[in-house]
Formats: sequence, structure tokens, C-alpha cells
Amino acid sequence: MTDPNAIQPSELDQLPDRDPEETAEWQASLDAVTKAAGPHRAAYLMRRTLERAEGAGLALPKLLETDYVNTIPTSAEPAVDGDEALEQRITAWNRWNAAAMVTRGSKYGVGGHIATFASAAWLYETGFNHFFRGKEGDGSGDQLYIQGHASPGIYARAFLDGRISEQQLDNFRREAGGNGLPSYPHPRRLPWLWEFPTVSMGLGPISAIYQARFNRYLTSRGIKDVSDSHVWAFLGDGEMDEPESTTALTLASREQLDNLTFVINCNLQRLDGPVRANFKIVQELEAQFRGAGWNVIKTLWGTAWDELFRLDTTGALVRRLREVPDAQVQTYQTRDAAYIREDFFGKDPALVEMAKLLSDDKILECFHLSRGGHESRKVYAAYKAALAHKGAPTVILAQTVKGHTLGEGFASKNANHQMKKLTVDEFKAMRDRLELPIPDSRFVDGQVPYVHPGADSPEVRYLQERRAALGGPAPARRVHPVAPLPLPADKAFAAFDKGSGSQNVATTMAFVRLVKDLVRDKETGRRWVPIVPDEARTFGMESLFPSLGIYSPMGQTYEPVDRDQLMYYKEAKNGQILNEGITEAGAMAEFVAASTSYATHGETMIPFYIYYSMFGWQRTGDQMWQLGDQLGRGFLVGATAGRTTLTGEGLQHADGHSPVIAATNPAALTYDPAFAYEIGVIVKEGLRRMFGEAGPDEDQNVFYYLTVYNEPLPQPAKPSAAGVDEGIVKGLYRFNTAESAGLSPAANAPRIQLLGSGTAIHWALKAQRLLAEEWGVAADVWSATSWTELRRDAMEADEALLRGEERVPFVRQALQGAEGPVLAVSDYMRQVPDQIAQWVEQDYSSLGADGFGLSDTRDAARRHFGVDAESIVVAALAQLARRGEVQAASVKEAREKYGL
Repeated sequence: MTDPNAIQPSELDQLPDRDPEETAEWQASLDAVTKAAGPHRAAYLMRRTLERAEGAGLALPKLLETDYVNTIPTSAEPAVDGDEALEQRITAWNRWNAAAMVTRGSKYGVGGHIATFASAAWLYETGFNHFFRGKEGDGSGDQLYIQGHASPGIYARAFLDGRISEQQLDNFRREAGGNGLPSYPHPRRLPWLWEFPTVSMGLGPISAIYQARFNRYLTSRGIKDVSDSHVWAFLGDGEMDEPESTTALTLASREQLDNLTFVINCNLQRLDGPVRANFKIVQELEAQFRGAGWNVIKTLWGTAWDELFRLDTTGALVRRLREVPDAQVQTYQTRDAAYIREDFFGKDPALVEMAKLLSDDKILECFHLSRGGHESRKVYAAYKAALAHKGAPTVILAQTVKGHTLGEGFASKNANHQMKKLTVDEFKAMRDRLELPIPDSRFVDGQVPYVHPGADSPEVRYLQERRAALGGPAPARRVHPVAPLPLPADKAFAAFDKGSGSQNVATTMAFVRLVKDLVRDKETGRRWVPIVPDEARTFGMESLFPSLGIYSPMGQTYEPVDRDQLMYYKEAKNGQILNEGITEAGAMAEFVAASTSYATHGETMIPFYIYYSMFGWQRTGDQMWQLGDQLGRGFLVGATAGRTTLTGEGLQHADGHSPVIAATNPAALTYDPAFAYEIGVIVKEGLRRMFGEAGPDEDQNVFYYLTVYNEPLPQPAKPSAAGVDEGIVKGLYRFNTAESAGLSPAANAPRIQLLGSGTAIHWALKAQRLLAEEWGVAADVWSATSWTELRRDAMEADEALLRGEERVPFVRQALQGAEGPVLAVSDYMRQVPDQIAQWVEQDYSSLGADGFGLSDTRDAARRHFGVDAESIVVAALAQLARRGEVQAASVKEAREKYGL
């Protein structure tokens, strides 16, 4: 059996030791210290030696954890540049009004969160008073990702600043009547204040990282120098469990994003209880961030602890702090001095002696109140150190108490996330605690008042002076007046108007060809931001590598293996393509940053993100909602779309439902183009609407979702009939009739209308021919470019009718007078075409690829789902038979003929 105490082999055994005797002497010295002074002293000396080695630049692995103490000792804290007494009063007013707003709102049952801001107040106030740059100075200012549950405190500060009225505070979470405040940071609901929606937990961290990276991208490409912008992300320690919170940490350190700071409010509590009840979340996060290459600053203890650390001559206090689990720290917050003496100090004789030197008041001050995140000097020192650090991003782990200053009923209670109000007596106690001049007479009929020191008070003047010096109010969202982008020449959009002739072209390839032409445009070409998650070759984009380059802050420090090939892999500091690797979440976060550059930086960029359609709305749909919430503009392109076009890949790649999910998002304009020329029309319209001269009633804050296919097929010429472009944009137009297709139906032939989208229109065209040649049925074929836009237009018509306005839905206008029933088909589940069913006056039925995907040939998969041309024929005959227009026997005959 192996001796567990034996020294185990290590990687050092593989390295030559040029002086074994010297090595042995060092090891003997360590053994001697351990024996003479104990293991704790030996460990301390080793840590200090490693710190010295790191400071000297020696290539050694870094320590992943440090002691449970502040990174910046009190003696090293810089003087605060400001009036600390005034800042204390400003913070007190904000604490009061934040709690009052939520409490007053509770009578309407709308809820709210009090405890989070109470713990994080100084983390925000210190930044607002000294660090966060506004948007009215030079450059773009800083980008602030505010922790969602802290929004009441941000509203309270805006109230003090005069940017929000008392009436608006009273309309917190009551927006329906107008003049209300959204629950959380939400640009779509309060676009002058909020820049970034952050309450879908985990999206704030990854978005902040890619925003900082996109800032570097803009600067490197010469679009705009935003090197002075700093990204601040305020996060909760519980939120860090979300996979998106930490998925891009190594990207931030690899690309040396020292324009980024995470501030993690470590109040040790999540929504139901402790974050790490039996462990220490701060130590875990420190190891995680250090391991990922971040600069870590721990701001854990307040000044009151300095006396205890001075008394800790044996290291016993530091050891005890390191071993006590978080849930027990939370318990100390709620217990008396006697309990703390016994449970904390009583575990070590050295601590027992230390406790004898401490009064009960001192113990309670330290364990109940004194946390680094509650002292402006501590926070100021951390922020200043973060901005001074170069070469890596910084994370500040600030320990706080959840519910701080709200009273014993709130502080560190497991239930405080769900506690929505304070009683009048609790407010009066809070008033006294914060030393606010609020007389009892202000509490009328049991209602807690909002309080404001006056527009000309020293507090408000100071607040506004500080913000003016830092570049204006914050947070703030500004949409700078920028000239609409000119549309590129029609030549690029019309490239496929004449069709592809004998060449088979997949619509994915058609889209890529269009982009290749558009990025060459002299006026707007450099504003395109191609984003792809390591699938550029799959989508035929490798030809863009040498011409546009792949963005890398390091450039290309190697000779690519394919350097002698025409389409070699080229990275460049000013590269235009963002090839994110295998991370749809990262690519989507980059897209959000690029799509909102018009507001964040006053620079319009045109992002398009191309990806496997299955890995879009299904995998990163939360971020696509974030995109709409943040008022983003751009093109999402779901390539290799459809349930049956991606042969061999099977269930996990067979997308039969993304348009259904996309249809739920009001900001997403979803198109399923069938032909290459339709893509040109849709992209041209998207550029006009989002980035050009939009109409007065058009919402520019939309994004386009296009599904494109990997099936090479002949691309027909665009029909010359009037209204084709309008139909493509609105969602439906007649591609041909049986007569224009040269099928010569009989004068009295039964007729049916076939509606198809995407690749399914090719099955409909084959079915059109079979119906005419084998069954004597005339079929007209329509291209349904957007079932969703047809539905939305129809719903708007319904709403207009309720207002007494007569308006006919476009789908009904388009199909007016079309003979026979309507049969719709797509490569998606039937729910996609069924979106328009209730507004079609003709008899309506549909076919679709419902169920799970499978691996097989395209033909076999389409037969399996019953959407191939022969299945369409049988469905069309059945529909006509129900109307008595063909013999019922024809349906059975067709099924047998086609082997169905």
C-alpha cells in the first residue's frame, strides 16, 4: 500500500537538477522551520517567498488563493479625493428613498428588492462620485452594467439628481399608464437612463467582457478611439454560478482587457440562502479568476478589523477567518457577542486570549457592521488600483452584508430577498441610524415619505459637481445624432435578379456572396462586422479571411499552415471578421455589443452573425431577447436551416422550429427566403430601415433573422410582375401560376394555391408540375418569405378594427381572388405556416416537419415527414376532394402511386 505521507513524484522530477545539494539545503530549511515554528509559520514564509518571486518576474505558477484578508491594507489606501461627509449624507438619502420606493410600491402588490442595494450602496456611490465617466465629456464615457436587483438605489440617486420625479418613484414597477419605472435596468422601457439589461442572470458578465473587447475592436480598426472607455460590471456572488458568468474569463485575460473591471458584491447570500453555505465563495472566486489570469482585489474587512489584525501575532485570526464557512459568518451577523466569543474565538487558545482584549461593542462592530464593501475608503482604494492595473482585467471581490442599515429584521436573513417593505417603526429606526433629519410629522397616515434635501442643498450641489467633472450624469444612454448610412449601389442587391442559370447555388452561398460585395462598398463597407462561431468554412466564408482579416489584438505572430494558398487564414490587429471560436454565447454577446454601437459610441456598425440555425434561438435565445431589450440592430443569419436540409447530422442539428421561437420576439423580423434574389431585397430593406432613412412610423430598433439553406439548387430569375419587392418585404407574393409555368391546365381544371417558404418552395414547384401533368389540377405557387410578418400585419389590422378603423390584412389582400383552397408547406413544423391560418379566407391547410429530426438523405427525410413533392400532391388532392372538386378515389390512387 502506498504511504499517504510519502513525498509524491512531481513534474520537477522530470527536470535536471544541476545542484542537488543546494536543493536539499532549501528543503532542509523548510523542514527546520516547520519543526521549530510550526506548519503555519512555514506556510507563511513559503507564500511570502512566492510573492517575492512573482514580484521579481520569475516564471512560477501563481498562487490561486491568498489569505482571507484585504488585498490593499489600510496603510496603503490612498486619500479619497472628495468630501467624505457629504458623500455619506448623499448615500444615506439614497438608501432611504430606495427603501421607501419599494415599500410604498408594496401596497400595489408589485414587489421590489431592498436588500441588494442596501449591501452594495457604497460600491455604486463611490463609483458615481469618483470614477464612472459620463457621456457628455470627450469620448464615449464608461459602460456600466448595473446589478438588476440594485435598481431602486439607482433610481433614488437619479431622484436626488433631479432626473426622476417623485411621481415616477411612486410608479416603480407600474408602467402601463405611462411615466413609470421598469423593475430592472431596461433600455427599451427607459431608454434615456439604462444602457444594458442585466437581470437575466449571467448575461451581464459575458456581455461586459465582449463590450470591452468590442471597444478594442473599434479602436484597432480606426472606427473610433474609445480607449478611454472603461467597462464596469456589477455582479452578485450567487450570479457567478451561471455558466455565462465565467465562460469568457480567459478571453478577457488572453486579450489583456484592462479596460474591464468586475465588481462582485459578495454578501454571501443568494435568493434562498447562503451562496456557499459550507465553503467560502470569495476564496472560490479568487481561485477561479486568478486561474483565468485576472488581477484579483479582495476588499473584505472594514477599518474596525485593523485592531484585531494587529493583535494577531500568531496568525490564528487569519487561519480562523479562512476556515469559517460562509453560512457561519452569516450567523455571526445575527448573534450576540457571547456567542461570537465562544464559537469564533473559542476554537483556538490564541484567539481566546485575543478576545479578552476586546469589548463586546468592538466584537459586534467587527462582526455585524465592518465590511470592506461598506466603507468608501476601501472601495475607493480598490477602484483606483483596478484602473491603475495594466495588462489584465480586474475583479474586485467586495464583502458586504445583505440588508445592511435596514435593521436587524433584514440584515443577513435568508428571506431578505423576498422581504419587500419596512414598517414605519423600522423606517424611524433606520432614520436614526442614518442620521437623517426627517421629523415624525412626515409620516402621514402610516405612509413613509420620500425625502429630498433640496435642489440647492450642499448634497445635491456636490453630487452634480462631481458628475459634471466626470462628464455628466450616469448611468445614461445617449443616441448621438448620426447621419443615416447611404444604401450601397443596387448592383450588389440585384446580383441574382437574373437567376443563376445552370449553376446550383445554396441560399447560404447567396447571402455570403452578397456580403462580400457589400463589404467592398466605399461608404459603408468598413462598418460591416462579420461574426461567426468557428464555422466560417462551413458557410463558405473562408474567401473573406485574406481580404478582411480576422480580428486579433496580437495580430498574427505565426506563419499560417496555409500561407501559400489563396484563401489562407489571416489574423490582423485591424481585422474585420470576429471569429469567436466554438462559443455561440460569445458570438451573440459580441453581436449585441456591435449592434448597439450606434448608441454606446455614436458609431453605426452593421453586424451580421451567421451560425447553424439550430444553435441560435434554441441555444442563445435569452441573449437574443437581450438584443431586443437593448435596442440592437443587425442581421442574425440561421444557416444550414430547416429540418431536412442538413443531411446526416441528425436530431441535434435539424432545426424545425427556430422561426416559432423567433416569432415570440417583437423586435425580431423573421424571414425564410426561398431564392437568392429575395435575400437581396430583404437585406436592402433591412439596411434602409435599421441604418438608413426609416419612415416616420417605422421602429428602427429591430433586428432581422434570416434562415438560409445549404442545399445547392437552381436560382430562378426574379419575376417581373409589379409588387414583387413589396411582397418579399411584407411576406408573400405569387411566384408563378400554372399558366406562367407553361403547364397549360384545362379551362375548367380544379385549382389550388401552394404557399411555400425557404427550400420548401422547390417541393411545391415539383408538386405543381405533378398536379398538372398527372392529375389535371392547376396550382399557383406563392413564396411566403415571412409567415411572422404576415401574422403581425394581420394582428395590427385586428387592433385597428377595435379602434373603429377599417384595414385589410396584407395576406388577405395578396390572396384576394385566388381560386381554390390554400395549402402551405415549409421545412419547419406546421406551427410556422399556421401563424396566418385565421386570416386566410380560403380553405387552409398546412404541411410541416413536426417531431424530432433524424439522419438520412434529404429525400428520405422529406418523405418521412410528409413534406416532399409527392406528399404535397396527395395533400392537395385530399383538400380538393373534400370540396368535391376531384374524385375521392384520386387521393387513394395517388397514395399508392407514390408509395405513401
